[in-house]
Amino acid sequence: MPAESSPWTTLAMLRAQSLKAWNSGSLLRELLEPSGVYPRRRSLKRPTAAELLKDYAAAQAWATQLVAGAGKYSLETAEVGRTTIGSNRIPSAAVFASVEDEMAFVSKTRDAVRFRELAAGLCDLDPALRRWALKRPQQLLGLGEAALTAARVALWLRDHPAPGIYVRQLSLPGVHTKFIEGHRRVIDEMAAVLAAGGAGSEPAEARAPEDDGGVVEVEAADDASESAEAPSVPEAGDAVLGNGSARTPAARFAARHGFLHPPELVRFRLLDADRPLLGEGRDITVTAEAFSLLRLPVQTVIVTENLVNFLALPERPGTLALFGAGYGFSALRDAAWLQDCEVLYWGDLDTHGFHILDQLRAAHPHVTSVLMDEATLMAHRDVWGSEPKQSRAELARLSAEESELYEAFRNDTYGPAVRLEQELIRWDWALDRLLPGG
Repeated sequence: MPAESSPWTTLAMLRAQSLKAWNSGSLLRELLEPSGVYPRRRSLKRPTAAELLKDYAAAQAWATQLVAGAGKYSLETAEVGRTTIGSNRIPSAAVFASVEDEMAFVSKTRDAVRFRELAAGLCDLDPALRRWALKRPQQLLGLGEAALTAARVALWLRDHPAPGIYVRQLSLPGVHTKFIEGHRRVIDEMAAVLAAGGAGSEPAEARAPEDDGGVVEVEAADDASESAEAPSVPEAGDAVLGNGSARTPAARFAARHGFLHPPELVRFRLLDADRPLLGEGRDITVTAEAFSLLRLPVQTVIVTENLVNFLALPERPGTLALFGAGYGFSALRDAAWLQDCEVLYWGDLDTHGFHILDQLRAAHPHVTSVLMDEATLMAHRDVWGSEPKQSRAELARLSAEESELYEAFRNDTYGPAVRLEQELIRWDWALDRLLPGG
């Protein structure tokens, strides 16, 4: 009888239960803070008297396998079939005397030893860090020495509040900008634990009850791929425009811990050749602060997220083109002079395009969307793509037509996760709607 189809707990199933406990971190937590569950008894689904009578050989093979696998566990037995086929004692539970025995059962002894060393290293740095180790045992093991380095950064942040320097200037062994970028979340978590002094017991998720059946749940690792070059995607309720220049993960980390961070930059093009700004300069980049203080001789501002669209926009009287770069509109928050301009936003036709539009209106409610309508969408069916991860935010600043289209995207009305990227819109179609009289 194949193990995966067996109605009884096989040796492989028993091992999967223990491996699940390992992957969830509960076995490692037992090393730091015993919960009293050991000796641990894992019940076994076993043959009934009727099943013994029907296929005694299969039941015997099942029991033999469990007995042969014993060593790291002991077996309890139960009597079955006394009144039908005669008394038989069969395995009813596997008992692990200690957490070390259960880890050895799934070949994790060496990892357990390494975890003890790393946890001890954290506690040597500061006993409060034990709470982080309890919360993230698998992550500690995965990070290895990098976890200790991250802890030293967190300790430095505790001892140097608002340092007023760039992250690049942080002089700690093994610490550089790339290390910080790859371990921001871990450093933040450790810093929070240190700030709280490790008070209280570990969070509820650290002691979630185990379910001996089902899918193994692996603790999420630190998001080392988080990058300063890629704007993060806000969740529902995030105020993209309300956090100054701290719109990237690196900028927010700097703001949280009092580091300096390069100022956010704003790039724009004057589309009116009759109104020069800096001599012949038409494509200009300034800091967000400088942009907020400008008084440009324009009546219309076209905001687009796509660089090629930004560069290709033709001359248009009294008009400025502004490169938005995704969710990076915090730079426009303090540009009060935009209130006196017609502001047109041209984004992707997908859920995030409307999410960005909604956030832009948080600072400038008069913004009008262009090329973000159903007619444009349906005219370009041949170039539709698929949105990797849709926004699930509730957007309150969209017009009725925009809201209807946003909900259609979220509900897959046009197909699964449909999107139309703005650079795929035919240029003649776009110009007809962007140029005066279009």
